[in-house]
Amino acid sequence: MSIPRSSGVLLHPTSLPGPYGIGELGAQARHFIDWLSAAGQRYWQVMPLGPTGYGDSPYQAFSAFAGNPYLIDLTTLKHEGLLHETDFTAAPFFEPGRVDFGVQYVWRNQMLERAFVAFVGGEAAHLRADFEAFRAAEAAWLDDYALFTALKAAHGGLPWNAWQPAVRDRDTQALAEARVTLAASMERVKFIQFLFFRQWDALRAYARERGVQVIGDIPIFVAMDSSDAWANRDQFYFDDQGQPTVVAGVPPDYFSETGQLWGNPLYRWDSMRENGFRWWIERFQGSLKLYDVIRIDHFRGFAAYWEIPFPAETAVQGRWVPAPGQEMFQAVRDALGELPIIAEDLGVITPDVEALRDDFRFPGMAVLQFAFGGGDFSVNAFLPHNLRENQVVYTGTHDNDTTRGWWAHADEQERHNFRVYTSSDPTEEGFTADLTRMAFESRANLAVVPLQDLLNLGTEARMNLPGTTGPHNWTWRYDPAALRPDLAQTLRELTERTGRA
Repeated sequence: MSIPRSSGVLLHPTSLPGPYGIGELGAQARHFIDWLSAAGQRYWQVMPLGPTGYGDSPYQAFSAFAGNPYLIDLTTLKHEGLLHETDFTAAPFFEPGRVDFGVQYVWRNQMLERAFVAFVGGEAAHLRADFEAFRAAEAAWLDDYALFTALKAAHGGLPWNAWQPAVRDRDTQALAEARVTLAASMERVKFIQFLFFRQWDALRAYARERGVQVIGDIPIFVAMDSSDAWANRDQFYFDDQGQPTVVAGVPPDYFSETGQLWGNPLYRWDSMRENGFRWWIERFQGSLKLYDVIRIDHFRGFAAYWEIPFPAETAVQGRWVPAPGQEMFQAVRDALGELPIIAEDLGVITPDVEALRDDFRFPGMAVLQFAFGGGDFSVNAFLPHNLRENQVVYTGTHDNDTTRGWWAHADEQERHNFRVYTSSDPTEEGFTADLTRMAFESRANLAVVPLQDLLNLGTEARMNLPGTTGPHNWTWRYDPAALRPDLAQTLRELTERTGRA
């Protein structure tokens, strides 16, 4: 994949402003796209758009194919006749600048239930044909997801491996009976997915008309409690009770003495190879319906992954296991053609990972916040002069502190290295602009900056602290007044000066 010299902004849709406590796919999203266009940006990067569960992480979704109902724009539903003004009279208080996912779980689901009841009752009849077409087109994943969601609700929200054994194990007769008993609940799930994709497709069309494409994440692994794991048990390492026998993570490193125990089920690559990697082909097909460019999170796991026996308290007792990434990507390419993929190749990257990335000409990643650590920092691969053209450079990512926050907390060695490298001594106020300029001036074809950095915000605006489930993870939202025309003009001037417009 060859990316033209260009730039973009990283912002998850939940961080958009709006009246109902979380970003939505409506007017504020279109306003953000307009701002990107005015600023000369060609890309909007988002995180995974799937339905989130415990911890609210977009990287732990109930489905690799479904959309997040929290993002559905309620004002659009009102305009379409599915909601009425009286439905909003009991809306709770929404804290400005932060998402309260607990409130969203209760209130927004109630609102979507009202929209579904209105549709069943004959409101918005003009949507009926489109809904039927959506159900038919997406049945390959939608039927399983709708049944999974209905069964999960019927079991009080328990994970699928704690359900009644017959449905846990997908007994044919038990599933047939569940489809009858839970028909209304399944229909509701399908209708809500229809609303999400209808709005997302409209928003992407709006972006394309303004020269903006969407970069979206797909995590390499799926969540343990997901319709993907439940409906495809033979593709994962599970025992007879649906418990994983091994799980994913990363080994101990500089950042953690015990590594990271993610807990995701691991793929049975032998089974996937036998059916021609069909699941992966379908997953990439689904991602291309959401995104113009796909960023693969933890790309190194396609060369080798860290396998941890289950159960385990830490990731220490694991081992590296080779993965058939070359075979898989070739099968996907044969089925779908050349794919627009960015490889998240951060961390300890070995020659086999580099070979896999380069053989398929996937751009890798660089993060400038990582460029100035260590003693002999001149050999750091993330320094601007060491970057490659076929690469995507970031000031920071969703897992980093904001750039202003990072500089405020950087150790003296990092500060010294930056001063030596740039022959400057930046202030906390001015550091973010310096790092952004360095990203744009680099030779990397694509430069992406989190909106928090463009707004020069501190640690209070950090999106996520890896390895934690703290109350502030994934909750940040920007002030709508922050997207000023003069900020767009400044960004456009930088974009034009560095040949990225």
